Amino acid sequence: MNATISLEPATPAPVPHIQPMTTAAAQAQSHPKIAVRDFDFHYGASKVLHGINLAIPEKRVTALIGPSGCGKSTFLRSINRMNDIIPGAYGTGTITIDGNDVYGSGVDVVSLRRRVGMVFQKSNPFPKSIYDNVAYGLRLGGTRDRRKLDEVVERSLRRSALWEEVKDRLTASAMALSGGQQQRLCIARALAVDPEILLMDEPASALDPIATQKIEELIWELKESYTIVIVTHNMQQAARVSDRTAFFMLGKLVEDDETKTIFMNPRQKLTEDYITGRFG
Repeated sequence: MNATISLEPATPAPVPHIQPMTTAAAQAQSHPKIAVRDFDFHYGASKVLHGINLAIPEKRVTALIGPSGCGKSTFLRSINRMNDIIPGAYGTGTITIDGNDVYGSGVDVVSLRRRVGMVFQKSNPFPKSIYDNVAYGLRLGGTRDRRKLDEVVERSLRRSALWEEVKDRLTASAMALSGGQQQRLCIARALAVDPEILLMDEPASALDPIATQKIEELIWELKESYTIVIVTHNMQQAARVSDRTAFFMLGKLVEDDETKTIFMNPRQKLTEDYITGRFG
């Protein structure tokens, strides 16, 4: 990538095809589930996110796109403070969920991560049974009632579109599942603790096309109950599964809008160049 690429419009004059904000976009800005204001992030002396301002609406899918190393995953992990485990990493500015600053003093990070679940790029089932994988978070939180555990395990596996495939072998090792099944199991595990928000970091990048389609169909169904933020390098996937798209470049948010606007009529030439494959 050419490091001299500017994040400004190609010319100082207004880009001719800039469109006014749509009604849906205005609503997303005024009543967001997640509101990000002037957020910077540092790994020690290295600043990797610069002044991010973004409104993420409730019960919709927001896709984060951009070339490798542009800050998408760092931003995603900032929402539930997963970056806290990295020595020397810190953020400034604010990220609020329902108006509450996740970086505020006194925030219980464990409770935050129950409220904001995460699914990683590579499926990471525990070397336990399918049942125990899904029940893990509940047991960690103190739930011991078997009937309650059974109910939540079944509900979570149904929500992740996996129940019919595993209902007769819940005691079998999760490691024996296929890659796509393991990823859906990890989604079920995240859903079991009843989060409000689901963060997904390239959840289908290691899967075959059939498994990828199942994950995408699942994401579309889950947005009825959850606010979803997904990082993806796949432009077609972003267009298929998301309601809104945010384009990152060199640690900056270049543009965000309704997905159809980003792909059909972006306001910034840099966005258009990336979407059309001129770089990245």
